Order: sequence, then structure tokens, then C-alpha cells
Amino acid sequence: MPSRAIPWYLWCALLASTSVALGVHWDIAWHRSIGRDTFWSPPHLMIYAAALLAALASGSQILKATFTRGEAPGTVRVLGFRGPLGAFITAWGGITMLTSAPFDDWWHNAYGLDVKILSPPHVLLAIGIGAIHVGVLIFVLGRMNRVEGRARQVLTLAFLFVSAMLLLALMTLFMERTVRPFMHGAPFYGIIAAIAPLILCAAARGSGHRWGATLAATFYSSFLLALLWVMPLVPAQPKLGPVMVPVHSLVPPEFPLLLIIPAIAVDLLAARVAVDWSRAQLAAAIGAVFAALFFIVQWPFATFLMSPGARNAFFGAIYFDYNMPPHTYYRRHEFLPHATGPGALVTGAFVSIAIAILGSWLGLRWGNWMRRIHR
Repeated sequence: MPSRAIPWYLWCALLASTSVALGVHWDIAWHRSIGRDTFWSPPHLMIYAAALLAALASGSQILKATFTRGEAPGTVRVLGFRGPLGAFITAWGGITMLTSAPFDDWWHNAYGLDVKILSPPHVLLAIGIGAIHVGVLIFVLGRMNRVEGRARQVLTLAFLFVSAMLLLALMTLFMERTVRPFMHGAPFYGIIAAIAPLILCAAARGSGHRWGATLAATFYSSFLLALLWVMPLVPAQPKLGPVMVPVHSLVPPEFPLLLIIPAIAVDLLAARVAVDWSRAQLAAAIGAVFAALFFIVQWPFATFLMSPGARNAFFGAIYFDYNMPPHTYYRRHEFLPHATGPGALVTGAFVSIAIAILGSWLGLRWGNWMRRIHR
């Protein structure tokens, strides 16, 4: 990639987005394999290093624009400072993340281990992480929408990669309800319908790339597959009890959801009807097609993931938390009981489609707004 396409501060911002995604999943694997460790564990350091990188990238541009004589192009004014819009959002996200650090340490000292992902300090951390991803998106867009040729192509790929990191971050928030045992229940499909169409449509429309949604879904899948296949190579041993599963390496995330199939359909559909259809019509078509296709591919794939054929290092159905009891649905390779009557299935399908349509409409609107960002 030519250096002129992505200046150093954008490389720094992109590294912050990547670092926080790696750090969060490393931290989750750490908790699943080793347990609660010192606050200064390597995953925590990587997460908060991302906040410092975000601060460096954004702060350098804010200070430069603020103390440069004349009106700096491509900047906005906030509280007397000037800088790119994305820089201010990224800086706020980094500050929020750093604020959550002592809060999280105090929370653990006061209340012990987290029972759920969404504890108060983790919610604050998640808000900061989301702000960093969104800020970096806008940071990249501010430059991408002002250049042409090879530089724009490189920045478009960077934009789609950060879109995938934002998708991954949102999916991680709800991972306790989107793992294998939940994949034959209506709530699982409702959660995915609320997240994926929004981000994929925004990525496709905001980038202007013919295969924007497909590339974002590819980055999402590739990131998780790399973690699934590399993390088990790292030795790890539980430090807390009870140890119900013998763990000797980091426990990786699950095999990625098959979002790439409906993402391809989103790109194909948007290319064919975007000229003649209104945004509402396009959102209705995309949402319905996305919900239907995702159900068609994910339901049988979930069945496969519960079968002996998926119990290997490639598909990852052999990894369990060190403290997971043997009676859980997860360890027994079983789905949670769910309503299977025609009424329940039809209701769940309509709800998922409605949510996907709304998400698609919001994503298209967001994408259109991002295409107009020049600062």
C-alpha cells in the first residue's frame, strides 16, 4: 500500500481499531482458558494500548489543525479546538475506554468475577470501543472522499475493514446469546437481523464499492477464522477453580456466522435495483432477502456444528471454557429448547424480517450520510 494513500496518523488509527478487536477477543479467551488474572494481563494491555494509539492519532491532528494559522481544510470546530470529525470521535472513544479501566478494576475487587459480559464497566468500555471504530471510520472517510484513483481504492479497503471490526464488536456484545445452542431459536435470528444488515448496508453504501457488503463480511469471517485456528496454538492453563474441562491452550471464538452468503445477495440486489427503487423499497428487499438467506444457510450449518463432523480444530466444536459444567447444552452439543409450532416459527420469521428491513433502511441512510463526509 502506498504511504501517500494512508498517512501515518490513519495507520495509527487503523492499528487502534485492530488492536482493540484483538485485545477484546484475547481477553475473552483468557477468561475462558485461564480465568480472572491481574489487571495488567497482556489482553488488557493490548486493549488500553488501542486507546493510547487512538489518542495519538486523533490528538496529533486536532492539535495540528488548532494551532495552524488560517482555516485548516477538512476540519470542524469543537470546544475551541479544530480537527477532523473522526479525530474528535476517536479521541472521545479512547478517553472513555481509559476511564473504564479503573472502574473495571474496582468492580472486580468489589464484586469478584463477571457473571455476564455486560457488567457496568464493560458497558462503558464497549461504548468507548464502539466510538473508536466509528471515529476511525469517519477519520478514513474524511480522506477517502477527497481523493481519487489508487489512494481511494486503498482507503476503501481500510474503510471496509474497520466496518468489519465494528460488526465484530457489536456481535461480541451479544455473544452469550448467539453461540451454537441458541442457533435454532427465533431470538438468535432476531439479534443477527438487528446488527448485520445495518452494518453491511452502511459499509456497502458508504464505501461505494460494488462488493462492499461482501468484503466487510469477508474481513469479519477471516478475522474470526484466524483467531479460531491460531489461538489453540498458544499454551494456557486455568489459574482458578473449579476446573471442569482440562484446558491446555487458549479457547478461541466459535466458527464465524455465515454472513458472507446474505452479504453477497445484498451487493447483487443493491446493484440491480438501486437506480429504480426508493430507499424504502430497497431496504424492504434487502431485509427480506437477508433474513431469509441467513436462516436458510445458518440453520442447517448450526445442525452440522452440533454433529461429530464439526468436533475438530477446523470447525472448533471441541473447545469449552475450563469451568463449564458437563450438564450444559453447550458441552452436550444440544440446542436450547425452542418453540417449534407453526405459529411460533411464522411469528419469529416475520419479526426477524421486520428487524432486518429496519436495519437495512438505517444502514442505507447511514451509508448515504457517510458518502458526504469530507472532514
